[in-house]
Amino acid sequence: MTTLTRRGFLAVSAATSASLILPARAWAASDVLSLRATTRVLDIGGRAATVKGAVNAAGGIGLVLDPGQRFRVDLTNELAENTIIHWHGQIPPNAQDGVPDIPMSAIVPGETRSYDFAARPGTHWMHSHIAVQEMELLAAPLIVRTPEDVAADRQEVVLFLHDFSFRPAAEVLAEILGGEAMEGMAGMDMGNMQGMDMGNMQGMDMAGMDMSNMQGMTGMAPGMEMDLNDFNFDAYLANDRTLDDPEVVQVDKGGRVLIRVINAAAATVFWIDTGSLPGRLVAVDGELVKPLPGSRFGVAMGQRLDIEVDVPGDGGAFPILALREGARERTGVILATPGAAVTRIAGLADSEYPAFSGDLTQEAALRAVNPLPERAPVSQPMLMLGGSMMPYVWTINGQTWGSHIPVTAKSGERVEITFHNMSMMGHPMHLHGHAFQVVGIGGNRFSGAVRDTVHVAPMSMVTVAVDAGEAARWMLHCHHMPHLASGMMTEFSVSA
Repeated sequence: MTTLTRRGFLAVSAATSASLILPARAWAASDVLSLRATTRVLDIGGRAATVKGAVNAAGGIGLVLDPGQRFRVDLTNELAENTIIHWHGQIPPNAQDGVPDIPMSAIVPGETRSYDFAARPGTHWMHSHIAVQEMELLAAPLIVRTPEDVAADRQEVVLFLHDFSFRPAAEVLAEILGGEAMEGMAGMDMGNMQGMDMGNMQGMDMAGMDMSNMQGMTGMAPGMEMDLNDFNFDAYLANDRTLDDPEVVQVDKGGRVLIRVINAAAATVFWIDTGSLPGRLVAVDGELVKPLPGSRFGVAMGQRLDIEVDVPGDGGAFPILALREGARERTGVILATPGAAVTRIAGLADSEYPAFSGDLTQEAALRAVNPLPERAPVSQPMLMLGGSMMPYVWTINGQTWGSHIPVTAKSGERVEITFHNMSMMGHPMHLHGHAFQVVGIGGNRFSGAVRDTVHVAPMSMVTVAVDAGEAARWMLHCHHMPHLASGMMTEFSVSA
């Protein structure tokens, strides 16, 4: 039995306020938060690793905003290469969204760029929108607290998850894209989508279609198996650490804890296991849901979960673990009351964990506390998700980015987008600049969670409703970084 010391993780900052990107130093220094895109050194399993990060003025990563504060930030690029940061879960003016050249160019080394917009409350995060840099851990939490958070008698803990390789991220990505990580899988057809022209699907109106016969698509056909993991990373991190030296967070006996889970991994879906502490899922992607009880909840790349747990009055040490789907690896933090003995936990379980919700059971159980108002959609486009392992190419409607077919809408219109996954890999689909509501799985309609990233399981269909916002080009893509890098991105093109 080994007692571990507690080490702090998220440095708390303050502030932010107005609208487009403004010249740096446009405001008094005391009004503005600072962030640096820079390098940092982590101790991972006793081995030093140089990674990237979004570092705040206190030297920690990420930002915490108080209720009512605007996102008012000066971001300085201290890297030796261009970068740009996307504020995942926020709804900024399009010029501040953080995608290279859509519409703003990347930030060159030494440049400071200023951001100013109203912050959307909840558990969110920030990350480079250059795939290889996100794999180099250029990402951080972005927590915007509400008055209810401040008033609640509970402690808040951030659980920020990564997958990590000691090899250069560009080399790892090139290996995956080159198919070398798929040895033995040559010729596997992932839905037979690659050669198909799906362009005519874009304008398909599904309003009169009988979708009831699609219900079975949310399950696997006999003999079909999901492909869960493209690459075996060297380490899986929670708050920059492995279970060799986990963060131990001191909590009160009999206290309530809100765990803000952020899956910042490039290509790993996790189960969040609260162990002996019964949990309640109370928010996803920063939006409240009707409490869903349980002790194990799935979280795909780009998604966030807010989970409440109650610490027993007699105290103790309570691991909160992130379990890699379809594998034995795990990571996590430990909640411990004063004086509790903390037992070291192995980074490998005795057996593999199951796949995450191939039938989307968890998603189907979620109900929004603040659903979108009922409206008839103006259009109902279907996006076919497909691709292949060798060559490693992932597509939307048979197209990759550059030859993509935009989803179109006018500002203010209600659109219902159906993601139809014809592949044997899951795709967490993220829409920039908007929150949408899950309104259907297969043929079942329901008032599901409000989100910005939805996991579309293999051979499943998920329908989301979205009200088109600012007239601009907004990215819509898979948040599995190698899938994105191979072309699995389109755009939500909103006109005035």
